[in-house]
Amino acid sequence: MQISKSVILGMVWFNTLLAGWLSIYMLYDPEGWYFFVPGVTDTGMYNQHFIRDIGIIQGFIALAFAVGVWKRSRRIELWAAATLWLIAHAVFHLWEVAVGICSSSVILRDFPAVSLPAIFGIFATLWAVRQSTALSSQQRATAIRA
Repeated sequence: MQISKSVILGMVWFNTLLAGWLSIYMLYDPEGWYFFVPGVTDTGMYNQHFIRDIGIIQGFIALAFAVGVWKRSRRIELWAAATLWLIAHAVFHLWEVAVGICSSSVILRDFPAVSLPAIFGIFATLWAVRQSTALSSQQRATAIRA
C-alpha cells in the first residue's frame, strides 16, 4: 500500500502541532494543563516540575518532526527518535490499563493525543525509510549506467 506524501506530511504536521501546543501549554501553564486535560487529575497529584519536564520532551518531539520535514537527509533519525518516545508513552498508557491502574475506557479517551501520534510517527518513519531506500536504489542504478 502506497501512502501519498501529502498524507504523510499531514500526519507529521499533526504530530508537530500537537506536540508544540502541548509543550507551550505545559511549560507556560502547567497547572492549567493539569486541570484542562481529561483524566490527568486521576493519575496523580499536581507536580509542576514533572509537567514541565514532559513539556520539554514534547517541544523536542515537535522540533524533530518539523526539522525532519525540511532536512530530508536527517528525516529518518529525527522522526524515529520522536516516534520511539511516542510509542513508549502509548505503551505505558496501555500498561496502566492492563495492570488495573486505569479502566479500559481511558484507551479511547487518550487515543487522539497518545496512541494516534505514535501510529502517525510509525507510518511517517516507515515512509521515510522507504523513500530513502528508493532514492538510494535510483542513485546506484544511475551510477552503474554512468
